Amino acid sequence: MKKICSVFRSSKKDEMYLYVDKTEKMTRVPDPLKEMFGAPVHVFDMLLTPEKELSRVDATQVLEDIRVKGYFLQMPPPKEDYLLNIHQDRPETGVR
Repeated sequence: MKKICSVFRSSKKDEMYLYVDKTEKMTRVPDPLKEMFGAPVHVFDMLLTPEKELSRVDATQVLEDIRVKGYFLQMPPPKEDYLLNIHQDRPETGVR
């Protein structure tokens, strides 16, 4: 199974992406998800096959979700523990 996919990044959430069938565009993405995702920013189109190496997701899962749901939502990676408290106890000036 192969499919030409369009990939969009979220205008509201850093490192969040939507993969959709290029011919269907965003027509099958539910309205609540569109609202949460914000204005989609087109990143690129690609031919997606089960063998394709993707950096953070499994191509087979992406293809299956697009077939069943009409989209695949790639969530941002979890933050490293040391970054979670980066702004804790910061003075009001923002300078440490």
